[in-house]
Amino acid sequence: MAGGEEAEEPEYWLRWQVPACAAILAVPAAVSVAVISRSRAVDPPRSSDLWSPCWKKLSPLWLLGLRALALSILFWLLCRAVLLDGAFAFYFYTQWTLSLVIIYFLIGTFISAHGCWIYAKRATENDEADTFFNRDFGEELPATSTGSNRNTKSSKFHNVYEWVDNEQKAGFWGYLMQIAYQTSAGAVTLTDMVFWGLLVPFLSAEHFKPDMLMGCMHTLNLVFLLLDTALNSLPFPWFRMAYFVLWSCVYVIFQWILHICGFSWYLCLALVHIPCYGLYSLIVKAKISLIPKIFHRIYIRP
Repeated sequence: MAGGEEAEEPEYWLRWQVPACAAILAVPAAVSVAVISRSRAVDPPRSSDLWSPCWKKLSPLWLLGLRALALSILFWLLCRAVLLDGAFAFYFYTQWTLSLVIIYFLIGTFISAHGCWIYAKRATENDEADTFFNRDFGEELPATSTGSNRNTKSSKFHNVYEWVDNEQKAGFWGYLMQIAYQTSAGAVTLTDMVFWGLLVPFLSAEHFKPDMLMGCMHTLNLVFLLLDTALNSLPFPWFRMAYFVLWSCVYVIFQWILHICGFSWYLCLALVHIPCYGLYSLIVKAKISLIPKIFHRIYIRP
């Protein structure tokens, strides 16, 4: 690993590692930009996907509560890290990723709150329509049984979700939320795997001493994201891995400016993106394929 003083020497920039590192950054970044430009119109999310749960009869308030709770706790963890280390806290990829997850839950909380308002308004309209129908035509209908009452309640949920299915496509904030969601998925998987799989077991206590704050930052970020995935209806297309690659490229450029690193680190960081993003993609695919078979009556396929 070369130091800052060595990087200032003109001979440093003539070494073969410099163009190699630049190529490792430039090629994935260029490919990501090309994929994004060609896939922007592919699989656009509906606005209702941003706030409606994937479980039938589950109020979107549950998703709102989870996102608000995650936002509060993760923001508190980030503030603690900044208070302890100052601006130096953002030298690490973990704090970058944590900030991105906080941005996702921040946007998600506001969109969920707006969606809950729409949901409550629609449910109230359905109740008013049922009251009007029962008042004007109830005397002409035979007495309903418990089963028919249950069907009426199910019909109300069906009407609300039928309206949800016909909702318009997501706008700017919806796209930004979707990008933050899928970029966070890969970045969180990467940081937690490196922390728990490499740093904790293999680094000595003299060079690395994990504490409770570090453990929470490398655990709760994934826990809250997985809980959100279990409840939300967001799609998870493969092409948005390009945003994850760009996110890491920006971080590596930031690190390169501060301290020139060796060739091997950039190569490993580039290669590990595919399994990290693929692992989270498998989790989402398992949710979509397995849960409907087990809970086919209460799960709504995205």
